Amino acid sequence: MRNPSLSGVRDAADAVARIALPTPLLTFEVGGTIVFAKAESLQPMGAFKLRGAWWRLVSLSPKERARGVVAFSSGNHAQGIAWAAKRLGIAATIAMPSDAPAAKLAGTRVLGADIVLFDRATESREEIAAALAAERGATLVPSFDDPWVVEGQGSAGIEAATQMAALGCAPPDLVVACCGGGGLASGMALACPDARMIVVEPEGWDDMTRSLAAGVIVPVGPNPPPTACDALMTKRVAELTFGILRARGATGVAVSETEIEDAIRFAFRTFRLVIEPGGAVALAAILSGKVVPGERTLVTLSGGNIDPDQFAAILGRGQ
Repeated sequence: MRNPSLSGVRDAADAVARIALPTPLLTFEVGGTIVFAKAESLQPMGAFKLRGAWWRLVSLSPKERARGVVAFSSGNHAQGIAWAAKRLGIAATIAMPSDAPAAKLAGTRVLGADIVLFDRATESREEIAAALAAERGATLVPSFDDPWVVEGQGSAGIEAATQMAALGCAPPDLVVACCGGGGLASGMALACPDARMIVVEPEGWDDMTRSLAAGVIVPVGPNPPPTACDALMTKRVAELTFGILRARGATGVAVSETEIEDAIRFAFRTFRLVIEPGGAVALAAILSGKVVPGERTLVTLSGGNIDPDQFAAILGRGQ
């Protein structure tokens, strides 16, 4: 397997720039300090996952494209793969949990992907997807344990640094990234080599945080607590993403469900943005004071695919 690299991230950024407009770089103030927020929720399919999916699929050979792709995801990676596959004329099959948000299931279907549902509690998404790929001779595209996917996600960092430069700012000195398996965080670490890295996860699902502290991969324990962050319910991070973040000296924090909802309401009031729980954890870490912003802090708003009823309920709890 090839190793992801900064040059690969730059190539991915060039590839993404040819098919998607830059997402906005927004600003807000915390304690007198300006913070930059990268609104990946405004990607065409609502999340940063488009980046890694596009870079992975355009890197396939003609023979690989003809055999199709298989992925597994609770929704955002699924939609990223489906979006890229539709643009490239590639058949895509996605293993998705039966309890995935309705908006994500519908979004994946409308993009033309075939969906195979599974029980998140009793079945292994990795095993199901691997079996499907073997049966069809298709390429398996994991959501984070893949060098092209990591590089593609890192293109958000290249794009943000370019936007900051246009405002007369130096590159980020601190990147605060939402983290499930670590694809976005490790890609941002490659893209912003001089920035301090902090990953953010929901409480009870903070396996990357605990792994970085221990120096070895620590899986999520048995019976983890419920979380609204369906996009971040990864039970074990990959050697690939963990290795990149550990080499960079990254650290992590965990945020509560209450802090996540506060961040969702803040994003709506401040930016008029719809952010899903998993896409709001990095913002929650800043707003809660668990992460103190640096001079040039970049925070990811990584996705906005949330069911309308859930979003309305969260907004209502803030009244």
